[in-house]
Amino acid sequence: MRRAPRRKARRPLRWRSIGLIVLFLAIFGVGTFAGMVLVISRNLPDVRELSDYQPEGATRIFAADGSVLGSVYKQNRVYVPLSKIPPLVRDAFIANEDHTFYTNPGIDIVGIIRAAIADALHQPLEGASTITQQLARGLFLNDRITITRKVEEALLALKIEHYYTKDQILERYLNLIYLGSGAYGVDAAARTYFGHSVSELTLGQAAIIAGVVAAPSDYSPFVDLKLARERQRHVLGRMVASGYITRAQARAAFAAPLHLVKERSEGPLGYRAPWFTTYVIARLRRLFGNRAVREGGLQVYTSLDPRMESAAQSAIDWGLRAAKAEGIGAHQAALVAIRPSTGEIVAMIGGKKFSADDQFNRAWQALRQPGSSFKIYLYTAAMNSGLSPSTIMDDTPVTYPMYDGKTWSPHDDDNRFMGPITLRRALALSRNVVAVKLADRIGLDKFIAYAHAMGVRAPLEPNLSLALGTSSVSVLDQASGFQTLANQGLHITPRSILMVRDAYGNVVLDDRTPRERRVVSPATAFLMTSMLEDTIAYGTGVNANIGRPAAGKTGTTSDFRDAWFVGYTPDLVTAVWMGNDNDSRMIESYGGNVPARIWARFMRAALAKTPPHPFVVPAGVVREPTCNGGVDYFLAGNQQRADCGRAKALPTASASASPNPDATPPPNTAGDGTNYTPLGSTPLPSSVPASVPEPAASPNAARGPTPEASATP
Repeated sequence: MRRAPRRKARRPLRWRSIGLIVLFLAIFGVGTFAGMVLVISRNLPDVRELSDYQPEGATRIFAADGSVLGSVYKQNRVYVPLSKIPPLVRDAFIANEDHTFYTNPGIDIVGIIRAAIADALHQPLEGASTITQQLARGLFLNDRITITRKVEEALLALKIEHYYTKDQILERYLNLIYLGSGAYGVDAAARTYFGHSVSELTLGQAAIIAGVVAAPSDYSPFVDLKLARERQRHVLGRMVASGYITRAQARAAFAAPLHLVKERSEGPLGYRAPWFTTYVIARLRRLFGNRAVREGGLQVYTSLDPRMESAAQSAIDWGLRAAKAEGIGAHQAALVAIRPSTGEIVAMIGGKKFSADDQFNRAWQALRQPGSSFKIYLYTAAMNSGLSPSTIMDDTPVTYPMYDGKTWSPHDDDNRFMGPITLRRALALSRNVVAVKLADRIGLDKFIAYAHAMGVRAPLEPNLSLALGTSSVSVLDQASGFQTLANQGLHITPRSILMVRDAYGNVVLDDRTPRERRVVSPATAFLMTSMLEDTIAYGTGVNANIGRPAAGKTGTTSDFRDAWFVGYTPDLVTAVWMGNDNDSRMIESYGGNVPARIWARFMRAALAKTPPHPFVVPAGVVREPTCNGGVDYFLAGNQQRADCGRAKALPTASASASPNPDATPPPNTAGDGTNYTPLGSTPLPSSVPASVPEPAASPNAARGPTPEASATP
């Protein structure tokens, strides 16, 4: 029997069907993905905006020696060009984040496929991206790790690579990336962690910063130094693998000390010299607006001398401890120091301690009664009006009628009267009755005009008690007024901001050249200086003796609520105030006591490297015998030989063809030697342009002058 032939086995239908299904799904998946890419690409931002992108930058404030005093920012960033970023910093980031950066197309194909598979399997996506992808995400996207965001990131990266060079991309990336502890960009990170610019980073420091990128909140050396060091080792290893450094260099970099700086508090509490720095910021906001200061990336160069600022804080701290030990009952003090020849503020202390609870700056925001330290404006007006240091006035009882029908009789703290006395001796001993009589003789309008012309900005009440310092002024005002005398009659409005550059390096404010305005002649200023030297030599300011030529004046209110000493040498003017915020009385706290000792302590330290030298006797000053048999200084042509009890009128200066800065202004005027402006009750214009205003003071326990008030030496 014949067998039936065997039939050929057929492949199961199901395998063919599966193949077709897989092919269909693949085509569908590719089509869906392509469609998604098409839809996403239509809604992407225009990467060409990157060329105009200006990141928010921190405003940085620098001291005179170039050190950073503080930063104001919405984001702590300082944009620096790639040419200013050392190769070792660039190499650290490239090796750690994207070792094929200069050869890849800007995207990580394997990473994108891995993300797609993870998304399909509902697994966590990995966030690794090229430097260009990280830049695209940082500028245009959010930090959520999804397949959609990955596609957007890749498409944007390709577009960025099309329009920009690799160096342009790297520059923007290194300035944009967040690097922990509030720092954006490599320069801000270098300053935050190591206290210097990115150009000064060592290899080990660069590796620390590059290691922060993956997890800034975890890898910051301020958060976990051990973990940061592990990341540093990892980055150095990647640099070795990429051929940027040798193993020996990596070992040396890891072993080198990091020199981390102490982490600073955010905001004002993190500033160096916070009293001065906050004063500068207040000025900047008035000049440029708050947004420009917080986001504009301004570079601000100031007049502060850090060494003098430290000496000032030390002197104030010492003085407050002394006041406590001596039971004076004073709890606050302030100090301002100015270089007289330039008007530069070199030190400013606004209180006991700058803290979260106390940021009120008593150096310029508080208005306090200056007491007898205000007499210098009255005596300057007198010297410029024909009187001399040897002019004799009577320290005898006097009574003045008041508006309400009552009377006022000024007196001194010792309740004594010294009879006939020269103006020189009356100022040195701070005799109040003589000052009031002198104000009555000179005239209040002239007195007030000289005070404003010499630097006082606060409004002044026109009554005779003004001679005793009953109108409130700021410490900065007093330093400014005395600066005019120290600078031989030339006033310069105090300067704190010398120059400002914008984020592009353009100079937007330049106040490096002082603008001088003559108020009195050098001769008149010298007469005042010689009289104020006596205050320290034998008068109320003997505690201010610093072993070199110096002039100054004490000030104490009659109820001991304010105590002052303001003085100067040819090189430095300093005003010191002491009192209480609640305006409570101190216990016999005289300006010649602790304030004078604070002043002396500061001046010795501040001038330690400056050789002592005398005040120069200018032309127009003569030394002649006086009526009492002594010798004194006089303005030329105003010697008092014939009638010792009366002063000759000062001859009026005639105009010359060209300005003569040493000329004596005519009575009741101020000018440049050729052109003079009458001194009336309205203050003379400031020498600083309208674009550079000083912050206005605000009252702090300020008391308006009253005719009943009086002052003590």
